[in-house]
Amino acid sequence: MNHDFKQFHLQPFIIRAIEKIGFRQPTEIQQKMIPLILQGHSAIGQSQTGTGKTHAYLLPIVHSIKPEQKHVQAVITVPTRELADQIYQEILNILQYDETESITAKRFIGGTDKQRDVGRLKEQPHIIVGTPGRIHDLIRENALYVHKANMLVVDEADLMLDMGFLHDVDQVAARMPEDLQMLVFSATIPEKIKPFLKKYMENPKFEQVNPENITAENIEHILVPLKSREKVELIHDMLQSYNPYLAIVFVNTKQMADIVADQLIERGLKVGRLHGDISPRERKRMMKQIRQLDFQYIVATDLAARGIDIQGVSHIINYELPKDLDFYIHRAGRTARAGNKGIAVTLYQPSDEDALVKLEKMGISFSYLDFEQGSWVETPDRNRRKKRLKTASEEEKKATQLVRKPKQIKPGYKKKMQKQREQIMRREKKVKQRKK
Repeated sequence: MNHDFKQFHLQPFIIRAIEKIGFRQPTEIQQKMIPLILQGHSAIGQSQTGTGKTHAYLLPIVHSIKPEQKHVQAVITVPTRELADQIYQEILNILQYDETESITAKRFIGGTDKQRDVGRLKEQPHIIVGTPGRIHDLIRENALYVHKANMLVVDEADLMLDMGFLHDVDQVAARMPEDLQMLVFSATIPEKIKPFLKKYMENPKFEQVNPENITAENIEHILVPLKSREKVELIHDMLQSYNPYLAIVFVNTKQMADIVADQLIERGLKVGRLHGDISPRERKRMMKQIRQLDFQYIVATDLAARGIDIQGVSHIINYELPKDLDFYIHRAGRTARAGNKGIAVTLYQPSDEDALVKLEKMGISFSYLDFEQGSWVETPDRNRRKKRLKTASEEEKKATQLVRKPKQIKPGYKKKMQKQREQIMRREKKVKQRKK
């Protein structure tokens, strides 16, 4: 089977665009989804961030547009303004190789002048990309007409659900034709989203990509014990030591993002911030500054873990573990992109043990370091005692379980406990030998 994009028989200008972008061969999700979309199937593509989902739908959508039909043919909904910007730029990157300039696309997002958007819709574009709320508003204003559009994309569907945008997506879909081709892309498919999918998708094709490694192989996952240290001070010292190309410090709330950013700025670092309470104008300015490398450090909520592609991130620092552990994967996925190496560091406390165990069960392998007096030092694995017991013989395990630490500790108690364990082990071995 061919492994380049020519196997899909896409229009020549799309192949030229792919070559200029630098794609060599389709990713697994592209290999699975592009043929289904070209055949007109409604489909669900489930895969982690960074697997090429965007072009899995953009390439077949652009290919399928009929330029002579001057109406909206495809609507792409995304949960964040930044993601809408990125996807719109990707569409333009493809369309610039269309010498006929016959396919049109427009982007509509919240936080911008709605009347200006209405004016931009005097001529309806072939492709719409934007946030669900603004797209729904423009439809209600009778400015945007989607009644003939036969393709709807719901990108980052689980994040749409989390952010409460599914109602607007539902309202947009309700205005579209009955034979709608719906394309849903998501890292996870929560139970709460299934009624929505069932409402609009009859026997959809489903493709899931399970990467061999849950995060990229070239990410080093490091655990650093907090102990009794001041957290921001430790983060500051670690960042200074790493001197990263670009580092994102992840926190769980908007309030904590401001607190951590302010405290790092007080310590002399030039820090950008990304969270939901920043005004649209400020967010746009912040993203421009980040792309210009005006900041070496960014403090962000999980808004930046999904739906924003920040180039050149070398280090991820988890100030705190996310409540939804899937977001650990998304956070780590901001680094080690395009074959580069990356580091994901997590500060942890004993109260994080359950979450760390779950992450290990998900396939994350941690190494253990500490930052002491300006130097990185290796520290023991927090599971070393459990691992030692696992490798111990059955007699040793039983002896360890039976010999308890005395309530009143007296000098030499450890030697007495060891002697008791040895006696039990000898007894157990004799019992075993008699059975043989």
